[in-house]
Order: sequence, then structure tokens, then C-alpha cells
Amino acid sequence: MHHELTKALYDVYPLEDKNDFFPAFLYMKYIENFIYHAFQASGLAVKEPRQKVPEEIDAMLKYYVQQIADSAPITDTNIYHGKVVKLQDAIKLVTQKKDMHLIPSEKVMPYKLAREVILKSNSPVAVGTCVCRSLSENPCLPPPYEACMFVGDPFASFLAEENPLFRRISQEEAVKILEDVHKKGFVHTAYFKKEMGNRFMAICNCCSCCCVGIRMWNMLEGMVPIMASSGYVAEVSDDCNACASCLNGTCKFNAIRMAEDGQKVVINEAKCMGCGVCVDVCPVEAIRLRREPSKGDPLDIDELQSQAQKV
Repeated sequence: MHHELTKALYDVYPLEDKNDFFPAFLYMKYIENFIYHAFQASGLAVKEPRQKVPEEIDAMLKYYVQQIADSAPITDTNIYHGKVVKLQDAIKLVTQKKDMHLIPSEKVMPYKLAREVILKSNSPVAVGTCVCRSLSENPCLPPPYEACMFVGDPFASFLAEENPLFRRISQEEAVKILEDVHKKGFVHTAYFKKEMGNRFMAICNCCSCCCVGIRMWNMLEGMVPIMASSGYVAEVSDDCNACASCLNGTCKFNAIRMAEDGQKVVINEAKCMGCGVCVDVCPVEAIRLRREPSKGDPLDIDELQSQAQKV
């Protein structure tokens, strides 16, 4: 064990939040076992994790998942949540060239806890195997498939050294991975966590067949606020020729269907999370994203920095 990395993780917490160090350590050290219990708690079929952990560690991970579930139903107490982001906004989060400390408003992150963005210039990135896909019984991609990114220290360095599923990568590699998963039709989700210093810590690239977050969102029909919209909705122009390229699983939130007259596709704005996957799938460019105030504001760090400077 790299004790200096463990100490760096411990030191990031102020005195009043030192207890958050322990679940953060367990989460990063045994993330596959953590996700295994998340699957079980959600009632989803799951394969046994490859790593065996001591019984007492396993019990702590199980109750940590239970704590997250207990806090999830309302935004005031939710401690672990995601924000859907467009590809361009995801790239900005992994290629930051200057120090930043932003506290997005509740129009961006509609939660009371865990909504800070703290990044240093050239923040390190660690990429790892998508644990949701490796634990799913019928994954859309065979493991190991690297799609989970932790951004910024001490988290990225800790994972790269302490968890064999992760490795450190350059910002350029991170961008290539984001572009690749976008082409595969995955949703970029920025995750925030109370135990990770109340802040942004990771970008997951999610599907609706494997990933716990999207599967639970769809299963519960958005009634539990575990994810926030990008702040955009997709809209279809009259250029749509009803080719159906955007159907058959393209939308991970089940927001696209063919109109009853069969002349074009239509968007269910209530379900649309504004990920932008359908935009790039359309061969005639008949779909675009539109800012939608009722969906909140985007997690666009350039825009947030500009707003902060005006205050």
C-alpha cells in the first residue's frame, strides 16, 4: 500500500469531515464490491465480484450502499448523484488547464450536498474497467472495457496505485476515450459524492443495459433524484425522414419514438435527459439540442466561471 497516497486522501478532508475518509477509502479500494452491493440493493441480477474481501469489509460496503439508498429520495439529503453532460462539457472537465473552485447553483446541480467542482491545472485522470459492465450478466461490451474516469487528486492517483482495475492516463488519452464511447452511444455522466469531499470526482460513460444509475433511473421513471438533466432537450426538425436510425436503443432514456403517422420521430421531453447521443446518430442532422430552462442549467465550466467572475 502507498501510505503517502492514503495520507493525501485523509488530508483532503477538514477536521469536521474526517469520517468521510473511511467510506471513500473503501469505495475506491473495493469499487467492484461496492457496485456489486448496489446491484443487489437495486434488485438487479449481478455476477459475483472477482475480488474477495474480508467479511467485515464486505459488510461495511453493504451498509454504505444502504446509506446512499436511504439518502437518495430527496435532493436535500442525496449524497451520491450524477449530472448528464454533453461530450464537449465532459471534455472540458478532463482537460482543465487552470485551477478552479466552483460551486454550481441548484439550477445546475439540484442538490444541497456534493456539488462542488474543484480542479487543479492539468488535473490527473485515472481510467478503469467499467465495473457495471463487468458485473452485468449480459454486458453490451465484454470486460475489460475502460469507461470510468476519476478526475483530480487525491482520487485519481489513489485509484491508479491502489486499485488494479485503474491506471493513470494523460488528458489527451481521456479525450480520445470520451470521443470513442460517445461514438458507441454512451451517456457521459459527471458524478458527485459527499464522501469524496462534497465534489465532482468522476465521469462515467453509461448505457441502459448495464449501468446501475441509468437502469434505476428508468426503472423508477425519474421519481428518485439520482440524476440531473444536462439542461438541454432534443428536438426534431421537419428534415426528419423517419429513417428510424435513432430508434432501437439509441436513446438510453427511452425518450424517442416514431410518431403515430410514421412520418417522423418525436421526443418525449419529460424523459429526455439531453445527452446528445441521438444528435450524432441522425444521418440527416434533423435532431439538435435546445436549452430548456425547466431542465436546469448545463454543467459547462466555462459558462460557470464566466458567471462567477461577474458576481
